[in-house]
Amino acid sequence: MHMDVVELRAFYYRTKLGRTAQRALQHALRTLWPDTSHMTVAGFGFAVPFLRPFLVDARRVISLMPGQQGVMPWPQGEDNHSVLVEETSWPVATGSIERLIVAHGLETCERANALLEEIHRVLAPGGQVIFIVPNRSGIWARRDATPFGHGRPYSFGQVEGLLREHNFLPQRHAAALYTPPSHRRFWLRTDRLWERLGRKLDAQMLAGALLVEAKKQVYATPKRGSGVTVPGPLEVLEGLTQPAPKPASRGRIPEFKVAS
Repeated sequence: MHMDVVELRAFYYRTKLGRTAQRALQHALRTLWPDTSHMTVAGFGFAVPFLRPFLVDARRVISLMPGQQGVMPWPQGEDNHSVLVEETSWPVATGSIERLIVAHGLETCERANALLEEIHRVLAPGGQVIFIVPNRSGIWARRDATPFGHGRPYSFGQVEGLLREHNFLPQRHAAALYTPPSHRRFWLRTDRLWERLGRKLDAQMLAGALLVEAKKQVYATPKRGSGVTVPGPLEVLEGLTQPAPKPASRGRIPEFKVAS
């Protein structure tokens, strides 16, 4: 079940822990996608806390917010980039998005298969999507005081298996939110240290969020052209019962004398 947009906005923009999570996930995303020049970048769910860095270089940035969650204008004080959509039916042209971020969207969706089909539709051929999901082995999934404590948590294997079933090719993955989900000042002041340490040790099992990058697979359709003639069973066996005569050899036929 989706969280309300008011709760999500309050966490990410009005709490220090939310701003800490925002910064850590922005860093992980930009590490995977450092350059999105001349691309259309979209986010589904509540991805606006992580989309802002892409406003710098992307051709277009769109935030798609499902009706079950609600919508908010974004970015604040600028032209609006967000739109309210049906969860599994978006007002987006087929194959028009090069990069897509799904945050607080997959784990709370009751129709995950239909959602993945819609994501496959809107992605351009070879387009890429990053899913940000709660880590089932992390502490954040056990605390419902944060958005990562809602919905179904995943492991890397579970997300990748689900994506392969819907014609996505899993590529890279990353993790973030190594800081404990606490509002205490000590943890908030040392959050950068914990993030660096977690990445250095590659302690993905302890991370609060997993990021899985996948590519849209497009299968080539067979070309229409001249048909291939396939011999029938009688043609295959032809010549076995009545072998074709050998061609006559070139040159003079030798003469044979009969002894008297």
